[in-house]
Amino acid sequence: MIKYLLRIPLLLISLTLIMSGVRWMISDEPWMLDQVANEERLNMTFDELFSSEKNKTLLGYLTQIYRFLGLYVVGIGTMLLAFSSEKILKISYVRIRIFYALGSLLIVNLILAYNWIPSSHFIYLMWAALVLFTLSLYAHIKIDSYENK
Repeated sequence: MIKYLLRIPLLLISLTLIMSGVRWMISDEPWMLDQVANEERLNMTFDELFSSEKNKTLLGYLTQIYRFLGLYVVGIGTMLLAFSSEKILKISYVRIRIFYALGSLLIVNLILAYNWIPSSHFIYLMWAALVLFTLSLYAHIKIDSYENK
């Protein structure tokens, strides 16, 4: 039971990252996936931003940036998925490294989101991932305490 509590949250975080990244990669206007928060951050609507002749190439640039963001998010999700196999998670020091990397990433993302895009609906997704992370970390601690007895 405890090994499922260790692995399933990591798998769910991985799959969520992969799906989010794919959405950014395939969306025609990926910046619109978080329109309210982005417009709040810009202090103007996208219609206002794109209406200026100076910003006519901005659509292509934003698409490019979001495609790369999506690619990196898919990559992180895929790496986490690859390192969430039952065999790999049996190794305590590998789990510790996964938890350091993933925990740091989640916490820094939350801090940045609250500072830069506090109205983003992605914050709820980050909190959900942090809860899943905590469940998995709890299982890691329990497994380590059983192994050290």
